[in-house]
Amino acid sequence: MKKVCWPYFDPDFDNFPERIYGPTCRVCIDNESMEDYTVVKVDSVNKQGLLLEVVQVLTDMNLIISKGYISCDAGWFMDVFHVKDEHGKKLTDQSVIDYLHQAINTTRETPSPAKAKAYVNDFFEGDHTSEHTAIEMSGTDRPGLFSEISAALVDLHCNIVEAHAWSHNARLACVAYISDQSTDTPIEDPLRLANIEDHLTTVLRATGPRQPNNQEVKTGGGIVAGEGTTVTNVERRLHQLLLSVRDFDEPTGSPTTSYGSGSVSDSEEGGRKTVVSIENCDEKGYSIVSIECKDRPRLMFDTVCTFTDMQYVIFHASIRSSDDGYAFQEYFIRHIDGYALNTESEKERVIKCLEAAIERRVCEGVKLQLCAENRVGLLSDITRILRENGLAVVRADIATQGEKAVNAFYVKDISGNEVDMDFVESMKKEMGPIDLEVKNDCMRPSSRERAHFSIGDRLKSQIERISQNFIPIK
Repeated sequence: MKKVCWPYFDPDFDNFPERIYGPTCRVCIDNESMEDYTVVKVDSVNKQGLLLEVVQVLTDMNLIISKGYISCDAGWFMDVFHVKDEHGKKLTDQSVIDYLHQAINTTRETPSPAKAKAYVNDFFEGDHTSEHTAIEMSGTDRPGLFSEISAALVDLHCNIVEAHAWSHNARLACVAYISDQSTDTPIEDPLRLANIEDHLTTVLRATGPRQPNNQEVKTGGGIVAGEGTTVTNVERRLHQLLLSVRDFDEPTGSPTTSYGSGSVSDSEEGGRKTVVSIENCDEKGYSIVSIECKDRPRLMFDTVCTFTDMQYVIFHASIRSSDDGYAFQEYFIRHIDGYALNTESEKERVIKCLEAAIERRVCEGVKLQLCAENRVGLLSDITRILRENGLAVVRADIATQGEKAVNAFYVKDISGNEVDMDFVESMKKEMGPIDLEVKNDCMRPSSRERAHFSIGDRLKSQIERISQNFIPIK
């Protein structure tokens, strides 16, 4: 009797016909296959930007993507992600799993302002896109600029409800939600909006004559988004704004050259640098982009966001994190017109833009968090005190929660050096009843000696004068 040998079929392909001819989007959240990770599988009819939308959902929930396998070829989207929560644990809360399932399925729909979530991070989430006026600013950065912007909005009788600012390579991008100071309602008068734009543009241009695409202010009822949407993620918009002012170019011939967040490539510890390389796969017509860098939360979002906004389509990708804290990413891409990257100048630009996207979120300064009873002008007062005491804000996340104002700043010494830890500790102790949370996860030791006790005294006295209502952060 002859022995019959059957061909081997991978179990994942058993339901392949159902995947193709079934629902347009299937989401499977698997807690059984992996001991340390929750596996999220997404199968869907593909559309441009869908990968970014899925990654954005995972990022907005503060999930850590440890591995990822992406295939978006032949009109079909099949992705697998190995994720953990922000505490490094599998997803066990059923309500979180249900929300994740629903959120990914919702990416198939065009979001409306009422549905879109504007921003989520470690200590607040906001949705002010329909309740307040959005304002976007981008231009050349300088020490104290964020403080000047805050003061200008107060002078214009605007209340800052929420604001996010990134500084990189001497460029600044800021997205803020404002309301009328007296009525706490959106500002809709065209003449007043034009006056706000003119006033803030003057503040941004104070460093010199305007250069093309260098200083820009836009106001409106919501954040300008991509085609088919009226709202976009705030972090993605910050990426877009910095890209528009060419923060991927090193500043030259300017006194602000040494100011702002440093380069990841030049400053990583242990001698390992960020490496981005591109080679062509002529057989399949792809360009293969390889990235090796220090791992961190939201890294995949930042890189996928950059590809999408530069009009590149990701067909296949592999993402993984190593035990020594490094991430390895490989993308098979083509330009949206269907061609691979054929010129060295195009490859060089993509490499520089990816390096900038990786660096933007990394702040080498000290993180200061303050929580206080909200009032008009509070942000302006706090940023002015930081500026007067030699501290420059290189990143800010500001929000209101009811009657409270939650402020998080990454600050550096105004000369570009990291803030000395002895100074930070003395400042914290001398504040007495004022509760100030200080985090220095990204700070490196400074060899510079400073006379910091007098600065601490000044910070204490001035903050106590402007507000007696600081409360501990929960």
